[in-house]
This record gives sequence, structure tokens and C-alpha cells, in this order.
Amino acid sequence: MSLKYKHGGEVSDSIGLLISILVRYPEVGTINYEPHDQVLRFTFMLAQPVAEEKVQAFEMKFRKSLEVYNYLEDRDARVINLHHTYDDQIMSLEVQRDVATLSRDEINLIMTLVQEEFGASLVVENNDEVMEEELILQEELIDHMLESVKGTTSERQLIAFREEGRVMVFNK
Repeated sequence: MSLKYKHGGEVSDSIGLLISILVRYPEVGTINYEPHDQVLRFTFMLAQPVAEEKVQAFEMKFRKSLEVYNYLEDRDARVINLHHTYDDQIMSLEVQRDVATLSRDEINLIMTLVQEEFGASLVVENNDEVMEEELILQEELIDHMLESVKGTTSERQLIAFREEGRVMVFNK
């Protein structure tokens, strides 16, 4: 199955990857792809600020969890970063991972860690309309597109986010 633009154009694998991640994981607010660095940046929005100590403790747990996961998978992750910013009553949490060593299972781990730590505060778009079969299809697409994107280097920087139930993708 291939994705198409509203106007019928083919979607590149990097664009399809961003779309599939947003469809599959409603807890991701935005996702950026930096092709020159080969890095995906997942941004989560929290409806309320979290104490600095809690965020620092989560960062340590998060980093250790991903390092252990990659060790067990016999991968050497180049980029595992976690940043947070406060803006009035909202906090954003940004996870950066290199595409070369990222897998769908690790994305699932990232989502689980964020959900377990910040679930009540996490801004999540209602995903009730998406059927289980569609979620499984999106996971398969993520697997395929991750593998395809790993070999590319010259694509444009992209940002994807949700707006009124639709996924929007733009060049940066």
C-alpha cells in the first residue's frame, strides 16, 4: 500500500514514515526528520509543567532503557537525546533518535516509557476511529519505511503534525 498526497502525488518514504508514526501513535504531537543528521525528533506535549527533578529522573531512566535495549539488540545508537522546554502552562518533551539504529520496537518502547511516566499529563489526540487493523498496517509501514529511509541522505527536512484529525507534513 502506498500513501498519496491529496492531489495524487506519490509520497516519499520519509513523508510516509512521519505520517504512519503520527497515525499509529496519537501521543506524538509533532515529528521532525533531519535527513542530513539522519535523526527523527519526536515531540510530546504535556498539559502541565512537570517538576525538574522528575524530568531529570525520567531522562536517566529513559536513556538507560534505550541503551540497554540497543545493547540487547547489538546496535550502537549514535543519537539518544531527550530535551524539555516549558512554555506557560505547557511542557514539551523532545526525543531525538538516529534513524540508522532505530526500530519500530524501540519506538514502541519510547511510547511506553513516555506514557507510563507522563500519561495523565500527556496531550493525546483521540484515536478511537482508527481500527486495530489500521494500527497493525501502520506498524508494518513504519518497519518498511524506516528501512528505506536508512539509506537516504539528500531529502528535505520535514515536520509533521496533526490538525483537526488530519496529518499535515511540511518542508522546513
